[in-house]
Amino acid sequence: MEGVYTATIDRVVDGDTAVLLLEADGEVIGQRDVAVDRMPEACSAGDVVSVTVAGGEIADIEPRPEETAARRERIDETFDRVSRRFGDSTEE
Repeated sequence: MEGVYTATIDRVVDGDTAVLLLEADGEVIGQRDVAVDRMPEACSAGDVVSVTVAGGEIADIEPRPEETAARRERIDETFDRVSRRFGDSTEE
């Protein structure tokens, strides 16, 4: 696996390891674990980053704040729609 990928920081384990889910065409195609000290400082779980893989290793990680904001907005909109529908069905 070589190239530049979009990835989501799925979670941080024990404060030491960030779990990145690598994507292609909107689908998760792999997972890479990275030491937290190699991650950009401003990043946290749920953020979107660009990951460069070279020689089978992660060579670079760059934050993508615009993509992170867009995804969070889509998630919020979906949650709002689901909440309204669920709330409508419980009203009497």
